[in-house]
Amino acid sequence: MPTSLQTTASTCCYCGVGCGVLIEHDGKTILGVQGDPKHPANFGKLCSKGSTLHLTGDLDARALYPELRLGKGLARSRATWDSALDHAAKVFAETIREHGPDSVAFYISGQLLTEDYYSFNKLARALVGTNNIDSNSRLCMSSAVVGYKRSLGADAPPCSYEDIEQSDCLLIVGSNMAYAHPILFRRLEAAKAARPEMKVIVVDPRRTDTCDLADLHLAILPGTDVALFHGILHILMWEDWIDRAYIEAHTEGFDALKQLVRDYSPTVVADLCGISQADLLRCAELIGKSPSFLSLWCMGLNQSTAGSAKNSALINLHLATGQIGKVGAGPFSLTGQPNAMGGRETGSLSNLLPGHRDAGNAEHRAEVARYWGVDALPETPGLTAIELFDAVAEGKIKALWIACTNPAQSLPDQSKVHAALAACPFVVVQEAFFTTETCHYADLLLPAASWGEKEGSVTNSERRVSHVRRAVQPPFDARPDWAITCDFARRLEHLLKPGLPSLFDFASAQALFEEYKHLTSNRDLDLSGLSYAILDNQGPQQWPFPAGAQHGTARLYEDGRFPTASGRAQFLAEPYCSAKEKRDGRFPLLLNTGRLRDQWHGMSRTGTAARLFGHAEEAVLSLHPDELRRRRLQDGQLVSLRSRRGELIVPVQADENVRAGQAYLPMHWGNRFLKGLGTNVLTQPAFDPLSKQPELKLSGVEVEKAELPWQFFALVEGDVQRRFEALRPLFEGFAYANLALTGRERPALLIKAASAEAPDAALLAQIDALLAVDAGPVLAYDDPQHRVGKRVRIEDGRIVAIRLAGETAARDWLKNLWSEGKADASLRRWLLAPLATPPGAASGKASKTLCNCMNVSESAVCAGIARGLDLNGLKQELKCGTSCGSCVPEIKRLLATQPVAVAATA
Repeated sequence: MPTSLQTTASTCCYCGVGCGVLIEHDGKTILGVQGDPKHPANFGKLCSKGSTLHLTGDLDARALYPELRLGKGLARSRATWDSALDHAAKVFAETIREHGPDSVAFYISGQLLTEDYYSFNKLARALVGTNNIDSNSRLCMSSAVVGYKRSLGADAPPCSYEDIEQSDCLLIVGSNMAYAHPILFRRLEAAKAARPEMKVIVVDPRRTDTCDLADLHLAILPGTDVALFHGILHILMWEDWIDRAYIEAHTEGFDALKQLVRDYSPTVVADLCGISQADLLRCAELIGKSPSFLSLWCMGLNQSTAGSAKNSALINLHLATGQIGKVGAGPFSLTGQPNAMGGRETGSLSNLLPGHRDAGNAEHRAEVARYWGVDALPETPGLTAIELFDAVAEGKIKALWIACTNPAQSLPDQSKVHAALAACPFVVVQEAFFTTETCHYADLLLPAASWGEKEGSVTNSERRVSHVRRAVQPPFDARPDWAITCDFARRLEHLLKPGLPSLFDFASAQALFEEYKHLTSNRDLDLSGLSYAILDNQGPQQWPFPAGAQHGTARLYEDGRFPTASGRAQFLAEPYCSAKEKRDGRFPLLLNTGRLRDQWHGMSRTGTAARLFGHAEEAVLSLHPDELRRRRLQDGQLVSLRSRRGELIVPVQADENVRAGQAYLPMHWGNRFLKGLGTNVLTQPAFDPLSKQPELKLSGVEVEKAELPWQFFALVEGDVQRRFEALRPLFEGFAYANLALTGRERPALLIKAASAEAPDAALLAQIDALLAVDAGPVLAYDDPQHRVGKRVRIEDGRIVAIRLAGETAARDWLKNLWSEGKADASLRRWLLAPLATPPGAASGKASKTLCNCMNVSESAVCAGIARGLDLNGLKQELKCGTSCGSCVPEIKRLLATQPVAVAATA
């Protein structure tokens, strides 16, 4: 009998918006996903990533069994859970006994659930006795933590999502919100459409989709944010647009700040920031005259050697204008990961303890030690992310446990990170996907449960706690992260502290939550009144939610009192300091990194869904057209992109959204998809002295043409993950190689590569065999003299595989034929003749997918515009922009550049 369809309410596992999802499943397999209309974060809306979650569970990419390597250089072999965890416990115990507790470390993730985080934190501090536990949240939110704590007294975003809709003036800084937090951006779009008088200011060196909504775009020079904020405050003071009564009643330190910002005149700041004085004055006026003022920021502020100063300088504007603690107002950091907030709450950064306590505070350590029933917690400061991997490289960390994160893609200066992981005596990787770059270095690989397969809780950017519910069981031997951690901890206890009652006797995620929540009692983030039952019965809740509370807290500091020693907020007076890495003769461009619309982080999950490559299928460097002309480069050419740390080969494109003197490269590509260790082989590990967050946003680079005349192109449908794993190692000898997925109904592997010379014939034969173009119904043409070869496999009247070697000019035409599911007569004539492109074939690039939700191509949209359709007409006829809406800004730009459409609607 057919199994009935079931629905389980849970949350999305991508960004910090924390959208509610309804998982459709049959009890065994996840079949679909819908937005949860009852969840207050998204009210049923999902972005292109969230709406394809059900397509990312490919078992061929999953870690399914424990695997153990018994010596460096050996292959891993399948193990049982008992043998794997016994071995791990033995190695960790021996390492701790011989070298001390600080010779081991844990590097965890903002994608873990709160209960997972708590179990790791207790393991490191209470059992091992080390503060060497840090999270990849160090890379995204630690500067915001410092900013909130220094200025307001606690790490607590004071706002709610509804403030975005109710504000009169929004300042968006260092965030392409349209790509990074699309559902919140949809809410902002709707609010501005309903209230056109609402003002939106966007500060970003690059013009992004977010800028299309802005009344004012300030394209400041990278890294000059502190100067900008001081310059705005200078004007606010000069025009008396500050709230002197609020400053007097609720703040401290204004006089010192006032002295500092006197030097930041409009003339000076406009010059420092590379903007006009008129735009600077207008920005200050919009902020100063608005009844309510809200700021939103993300990585552009945080990922900086001056990240803490940028955060505090922005918060200064709110304190000076009294724009905090009221509707539509306040400084609101947008969290990058789904549970980066939960990690901060549980104290799962090296400098923190549960309940927003500080590891460096003796009283805080004593409080947590008493609660856990241990003598004391470690006093030695723990290592933060960059410091931790430096210690691995130096041989100080001899056993490293990595969970749910991919430092071999995400950390800066990847050459050093890969060398450190290769040299570390014992690396444990606890991961759902065995395909990540970090898994290559695992001496022990532990299969973790993934989205939809485990239970727990997460906290989103507005302090809202949601219950994450399990829909299906994890596949094969995979286990929930908290269960793996606690099982290991009990085995380690037996070796380090035999005979004592276990600190890790937890039978469920709920048991962990119930223990953890009391550590927050009477703290600023008080969760003690929450339970899974309350979250189930009343829905997601914002903290503080103390015992006895009936509902969560939407807004903080409404009474003007702050959790500081004096009860007052603190102004921070710190001067602007230019970025440490500057342009010079060798590296005359400043490289910025950022997100793509349909990919997330290192693509360990999104990289398994072919349709998410439809909008961008390869890593491409963006340069202003003037920079291409200076270097005599053509759009689409391969270039060598060099920084002080490494080199990468990528194609280049002209992009007027990037200022001259700057460059832009998406951050998602690592060594799995892009040969050469990916984007972060270029980025710098220098970090903020307070937050220890690295400068991932700014690197000096140079670009020059890559002389790689021998080109390669392949496309093969079916069995894509297995083919990916088999083919990727064969391209190590190529100077350039980019692998991606493509297609919707028929997913395929797409490969583009290049080298200075043709590869060995044996290697090409090996590649052909894996592409299934070596035998069978294959049309072939070879020109040995010119090292040109063409292969097309045709089954049931359509193309199923393509391989072009030495000549790839017809790749877009062939890819379109494959996509259309046909193979016409001109294909045979072209293949059997030395022609680059078939007679009459359309020239130019293959059309990208503009609307991923409804599978609408850019060419279809342009054709509709040519027929005179406006935005509403395109939505009605093609359905583009009617689901998540992420394609709408791009459609509007196409409408603005089509004269045919203007004539047709005149």
